[in-house]
This record gives sequence, structure tokens and C-alpha cells, in this order.
Amino acid sequence: MSTDRLLREAGIPTPRSIVLPSPALADLAEPLVLKAFGPELVHKSDVGAVVLGLTRAEIPAAVSAMAASLPVTPEGFLVQEQAPSGVELIVGVVSDPGFGPVLLTGLGGIWTEALRDTALRLCPVSEPDARQMLASLRGSPLLYGYRGGPAVDVDAVVKVLLAVGGDGGLWERLELGEFEINPLIATPSGVVAVDARHLPFPAEKSSDESPSTDFTRLFEPRRVAVVGASTTRPNFGNMFLDFYRAAGTPVVAVHPTATEIGGVPAVTSLAEAGADYALVAVPADRCADVVRQAGDTAFVQVMSGGFAETGNQDLEAALVDAARSAGVRLLGPNCMGVYSPRGRQTFVGGGLGEPGSIALISQSGGLAGEVIKVGERRGLRFSRVATVGNAADVTPAELLRWLSADAETSAVGMYLEDPREGRALFEALSSADLPVVLLVGGRSVQGQRAAASHTGGMVSDARIWQALADQTGATLVSSQEDLIGALAYFQAHANRLLPGSGALVIGPSGGASVLAADAFDRQGLALGPLPREALDDLRALGLGVGSSLANPLEIPVGPRGRAALAGEAIAAIVRREPYADVVAHVNVQSFFTYGDAAGPLYDYAEHLARAQRDLTNTRITLVTRNAEFAPDGVEDEVRAIAAGIPVYRSMEAAAVAVRAGQRFCGGNDGTA
Repeated sequence: MSTDRLLREAGIPTPRSIVLPSPALADLAEPLVLKAFGPELVHKSDVGAVVLGLTRAEIPAAVSAMAASLPVTPEGFLVQEQAPSGVELIVGVVSDPGFGPVLLTGLGGIWTEALRDTALRLCPVSEPDARQMLASLRGSPLLYGYRGGPAVDVDAVVKVLLAVGGDGGLWERLELGEFEINPLIATPSGVVAVDARHLPFPAEKSSDESPSTDFTRLFEPRRVAVVGASTTRPNFGNMFLDFYRAAGTPVVAVHPTATEIGGVPAVTSLAEAGADYALVAVPADRCADVVRQAGDTAFVQVMSGGFAETGNQDLEAALVDAARSAGVRLLGPNCMGVYSPRGRQTFVGGGLGEPGSIALISQSGGLAGEVIKVGERRGLRFSRVATVGNAADVTPAELLRWLSADAETSAVGMYLEDPREGRALFEALSSADLPVVLLVGGRSVQGQRAAASHTGGMVSDARIWQALADQTGATLVSSQEDLIGALAYFQAHANRLLPGSGALVIGPSGGASVLAADAFDRQGLALGPLPREALDDLRALGLGVGSSLANPLEIPVGPRGRAALAGEAIAAIVRREPYADVVAHVNVQSFFTYGDAAGPLYDYAEHLARAQRDLTNTRITLVTRNAEFAPDGVEDEVRAIAAGIPVYRSMEAAAVAVRAGQRFCGGNDGTA
């Protein structure tokens, strides 16, 4: 189908045009534009395939000159009426291999690659998505009126974005391939698509949605089977037998000859195990045979590596076929397992932590283990943790859909290294009604997908992940530390995730307060001025002497300070203005420079905890700066005393967590 027809059917205005030769040339209004076209003429301006400002009489000579100068032979020549000048934009859609159709817009024409000022969203986009895309451009002032100039018809631009990438838009055509309008000229009176390209190719249909599975027995198995433990040489299988015994989990070993291994009873095949969940730790080429013997086992987790991650796709496909023929769901391969204190499920040593409401889905077993151990040390309590490895069968998207409806889970963290059915992940994130925090590995090295058009060349994995987060309300973080920090925030404030905005920072040291303001600004969080009505109340508390009453608010906190002052100041302020978040910070070093002053620090934490209990619509966060000066055990005690308040070591970490909270609650749209 021609691009003109696609544009017309989508209701996108285009200039009147004809293909030479045609008697209708006489009907076109001057000035005219001459363009050569053909599959090899991708960037027309670069090779002299566009000439502007012609009269009808000049067309024949211009055609001859262009044909002689072009490096390739064109299919033909197009003449169109020259559009009025305006702001040149690009609007395009490309089918990403992981996430499917992606819409791009930004400054177009010759500025497309020079400025690379573009925004992305996964299709379908909504009208708010489209408006947010335009507003996020560095060049957006050109659209809304710049230096006294008129604003363009932004509504008309939005209509084009929706016609291409919205519900029922061009992106839904399976044969679409890549499609690009460049430039789309926007003026105060409307828009016109001056040039468009369409590179059709058959789009791969996404696989059928995974069957709906109840994953309860994955996380709370009545019995576990371990395949691969040895009677002579301890290996991973033996290690997991020890883990399960220590956790009090009913467990059985599977071994061809042994009747027990390390005190655990053994059976000869998985079919005899009577287990809900089986862990398989045998060489990769034996895994499919083991899985075929699953019997009534509901879930089989293959720990073994050596499948698609090493280029052995055929072996992985055979493993999936074995699981399907056995009627069992497959976790992995190449993954460590499942952790759920409530269900006595584990893949980490050291015993089970207390059950809680934080879930984690991870493509890395090692990282998941770190998040569990470090997170529990810092007070995180987990409901469900699943490592998925290659995710050949059970995918992150499927687990997220189930966890979103799980009564034991209030927030989900995800560590991913590739989309694994990215379109399904997008849909699962869009429908999730609980906080989701994403940490994505490899965003800086996955690079850009080669494509023939401007649009395809500028759609990279890193940018799509950010678009995914922006559209779904998930929080995208850049480190394991921030993943744990954001989850700690959602755990502490699970019952206070109410709509609201605004942040108040309160604590000692003017310099630290300035740096705090910078940290919050980098996260797009505004520290608005204090309410005027609260200033007299603050002065009555003795504040504002020798320092200004502003946000951040400087107050004395230390071994000789009054422990209740911070809580009293917070109460005085939020009575007048209900800040969604208050971040209280303290210099721990000051409590221990002149002796052991843990008591006053504990008193400070206790008063903050009391303030939080009194404030149902405000979330308090504590930052213990320079906490390394505290003796062993002090940090843990502060966290225990301040139960219900997340605790961080840096203002930067607190700012990331607060932004995650406000993003979920609707107080920050995440575009900063």
C-alpha cells in the first residue's frame, strides 16, 4: 500500500501531489517541490533527491539535473505543492524485536540525527502519553510559542501521534514494518505530512499468552524433590538438600540407586517423589529426560546451565518440549530457584528470614541472593522471590501478573536483562495495581538496532525501557542499592501510598541541606517553600535563629539537641501544608565524635517514629548520614526503633526512593 494511501486512511493531511509524468501538474499551486523516490533513496536530502521552490516551467530541467546527479536510479519522480514553513517534526513507528511496535516523535527534518531530540512510547499510546512525549522534548518551546512566536496547533500533532501509534492506529497493521513521517510540518493552523516512508515486512505474531497458572505451590510446596545430589561427591544438589533440611521443608532426593542421601530419603525417579516442586541439578543434556518423568509434579526448576545462554537453543527447545509433554511448568533453565519464608522455600543458605510482603523476580540468581541477604539485613521481608534464568517457559510477565493479585504481596522488584516477551511484560506492568521497581542490566551495551529509517536507528533498548517505565508507572532504577531502597520505601509505607506531592527536607547542616536540594532536584522532586502560616509556629520552637526558615529546613540535631524537635517541627509544618513526603536527616558522626551517644540517637529515631504514627497522610523517611561512624549494631537498632520508617545512608538513595513513591502515587510523572 502506498504511503499516501496509508496517510489518507489515517486522516493525516498531506500536500497535493502527482507522480510524473502527469497532466495534473498544471493543477498544482506553486511553489512546487520535486522529489525522487525509490527503495534506495532513504535520506533524500543527503543525496540531492529534493529540490524546493520550483515553478511548473522549471520541473523538466530539474528532473534531468536530479537524475544525472543521483548515485542510484530512482523509481520515479514526485511533484507536490510546497508546504508552508513551520516546526518540522518526525513521527515514526518501528517493530522492536522484544517489545513490539514503538512510537517515536521529535524534532524532524534535517535536525533528526543532528539533535536527536526525540521521545519514545510503546504502542498503543494514549492522548496523555502523546502530550507528554511532546512536552518532554528539549525543543518543545518551539511548539508552544517561543520568543513571542505563535504556538503550533499541538492538538493536530497529537491527533497524528494517535493516528499512527494509538488504539486503532497504523501500528496495528501486521504488515506495517517501519513507518516514518519526516518531516511533519506543524503550524498554527494545522499539520501536513510532507514526506513519509513505509518499509513493510511481515511482523512476527506474538506467542499465545501463557496458560493461567496458580503459582502458589511454586512458592509454598507441600514437598520438594531434589534431582542430582550425589552419594560420593557433594555438589549443588547436596547443598540444596542441606538448605531444605535446615528450613524444615519436607524434601526427598531422586537418585537411581540410593535409598537416602545425607539423611534425606531417596526415590529412584521424579514420578515417585510425590512433590509439588522439583529442583533439577544434572548435566544439561540429561535435563529433558528428567523432566519427562515429572509425574504429578507441578513445577520443575532446572538449575543447570548450558542451554540458550551458551548458544544451545536446540537443547533448550527440547527441554521446553519435555515440560509440555509432561504437563509441568518449567522454571529456568539456568536459574537458582525460589525463596519464600512463608512456604519454607529457599535457595540461599543461612536460614529463612521473616515472611513479609515484598516480591522479587530476577533473571539472575546471584543478584537475587544478594538482594535477599542485604535486603533482610536492612529490614526487608519477602513474600515471594523467583529466579527465572532463561525464562524458557515461565516468564517474568506471567509471574508479575500472578503476583499483582497475590494477597501476600504489596510491591514487586524485578531484575531483567532482556524483555522475554516484552509486549506481555508491558501489558502486565500496565495492569499491575501495586508498585513495581525495575532494575535492568545491560542497558548501556545492548546498543541500537540497525534499521534503514531514522526511526529504527534511534530506537535503542535503553530508551525503550525508560519509555516502558514512563507509560506504566513503574520505577526504573540504575543500581541494586536503589532497587533495595525503593522496595524498603514501599514496604514501610505500604498503608500510606496515597495521592499527593511535595517533599520537605529537615535536618542539621546548611551544606548538607543544599546537597539534599540538589539530590531531590535530580529526581525531579520540587522542594517548595514552607507555608507562611507555619513560620510563627517554627519560631516558637526556637527555629530560625541564625538560619533561614526554608525548605530544606535547618534544625539542630545531635547528642546535645532536643530529640523531639524534628517531630515537633514536622507536625507544625504539615498541619499547614500536607507534604506527601518528609525526609529527616541526621549526621551520625556527630553523636560519636565526643564519646558514645547512641542513646540520644535512639531517642531521635523514636520521636520520628512517633511522628510517623501520628501522620497518616505523610510519609517520613530517615537518612543517617555518615553512619559508618556508629559502632557495630547501632544502625540495626536505629532501624528497629524507627520501624515504619525507611532508613537510608545517603540523601541520593532517599531521593530515588521518594521519587518512586510519588511516581506510584501520582505526585510525580517520572519525566524529569
